[in-house]
Amino acid sequence: MTLSRAELARLVDHTLLKPEATTADVAALVAEGAELGVYSVCVSPSMIPPSVPDGLLVATVCGCPSGKHTSAVKAAEAAESITNGADEVDMVIDIGAALAGDFGAVQADIAAVRAATKGVVLKVIIESAALTDDAIVGACKAAVAAGADFVKTSTGFHPAGGASVHAVELMRKTVGPDMGIKASGGIRTAEAALEMIAAGATRLGLSSTRAVLDGVGPVDGTTPTGDAGY
Repeated sequence: MTLSRAELARLVDHTLLKPEATTADVAALVAEGAELGVYSVCVSPSMIPPSVPDGLLVATVCGCPSGKHTSAVKAAEAAESITNGADEVDMVIDIGAALAGDFGAVQADIAAVRAATKGVVLKVIIESAALTDDAIVGACKAAVAAGADFVKTSTGFHPAGGASVHAVELMRKTVGPDMGIKASGGIRTAEAALEMIAAGATRLGLSSTRAVLDGVGPVDGTTPTGDAGY
């Protein structure tokens, strides 16, 4: 598929969730995100509010990375982040509940955070690499039923891995054409990013954003020799 550098950038949540991140690191992330023209920067709740220029949104996470927080704690964390300036919230489900087939519990967990995030985009991280296909389908259906805006593949912290084309395709098949899908975790090249989009992703969580965009084309929007397929 063909996307310009600028078009791809507008699908990116430029992400820094490392526990050792400092305020200076976040300021550098914001500056780089603004330069690259990304959709948002995604930072930990304790790093909100970063100072961002107009047009650059702020995303954050709750229940991250384990998903084993109680629903009340996740909801409170999300609500506080919104009060502090977050425009979008990415929550982690209870992965064990999904693996056990308890999708009622998964839906209730998402619904609790949804109630605390009305008017704000809610993305549901299912940690797809750690799930069976049946669990991916069940978790996605729970997210739809709970009123989430996106389903998201991964936190990027799980040892099982990050996003895969197979998971994104299965997620798209499950949620239908209208719900957002965010692919994240281990996407470090333009080729991988474009494969995720072709599979059905409508947003990308990237920490290697500049390297990915450089694989599409330079800042002037032209395509470098050898990358015409992008």
